[in-house]
Amino acid sequence: MSASFREVDIRRTLLGGSPISEGPYHIVITNRDHERWKLTSRYWEITDAHGLTQTVEGEGVVGEQPLIHPGTSFEYTSGVPLKTPCGMMTGHYIMLCSNGEQAKIGIPLFSLDSPFDKRQAN
Repeated sequence: MSASFREVDIRRTLLGGSPISEGPYHIVITNRDHERWKLTSRYWEITDAHGLTQTVEGEGVVGEQPLIHPGTSFEYTSGVPLKTPCGMMTGHYIMLCSNGEQAKIGIPLFSLDSPFDKRQAN
């Protein structure tokens, strides 16, 4: 299975001066295989600046279970609530191929640092 991440672009904003930050991220998933793949579920580990980790898992992403055809991409933007201005996130997707094969696609650790925090911890 060669469906792979092409790009992980992270953009951060603060919500109305609240101490809780919303860590938006944008992901593009490109199917480099000759089969169709469906993103069936996700698993995230989100760690804030205090080292507190929360786990998020469930069906699909942003309310969808996209079917990604060969040579095409699916992209989405989402976010995670953080009680600190910086954090890290990693996880995986479970993908199901049109031929019945299942694959776990790892997502490398990436930073959720706020552009407004001068410390830039990650």
